[in-house]
Amino acid sequence: MVRIISGARRGKKLLAPQGEQVRPTTNMVKEALFNILFRYGIADSRFLDLFAGCGQIGLEALSRGAGQAVFVDSGRESVKMIEKNLQATGFESRAKVVAADFAGYLRGERGVFDIAFMDPPYEEGLLPKALELTARKMNPQGIIVCEHGSREIPPERAGEFVRQKTYKYGKSSLTTYTMGSEEA
Repeated sequence: MVRIISGARRGKKLLAPQGEQVRPTTNMVKEALFNILFRYGIADSRFLDLFAGCGQIGLEALSRGAGQAVFVDSGRESVKMIEKNLQATGFESRAKVVAADFAGYLRGERGVFDIAFMDPPYEEGLLPKALELTARKMNPQGIIVCEHGSREIPPERAGEFVRQKTYKYGKSSLTTYTMGSEEA
């Protein structure tokens, strides 16, 4: 079951795709993600949920006070599910849903994001390109967090954003990127 775990819509169940082709972020990884993001200030941020799936990460950000979330996914069923989940949570006015390939969307986006989360399909080689394009659309004080397979080694850099830390949770890992040098 996919649900919002904290904030204004805590406990709200969300629609999620079924089957072996999908891999919703687990509650454990989602909680860890938002613990990482806490120090960057989610409140009033502009949040990017790239490869959004059912939109649970962006919805969690909205529940925790993000000012706006942009959901990007190329799958027609995913986009429909995100729209239904937004309607069910009442967050439509603070959200933008984009049915597009990540690269096309990022090349055309004119605004910047404070927080970006991406969860591309594991081991398909999309992470480096998605990171590079996302880094160009970030607030310099922002953070990019990637969910990826624990066997994947994400790039050290994405433009001026540098890999900071990787947190492993079984088959999934979260890797953070911020502008500047690596943390000691």
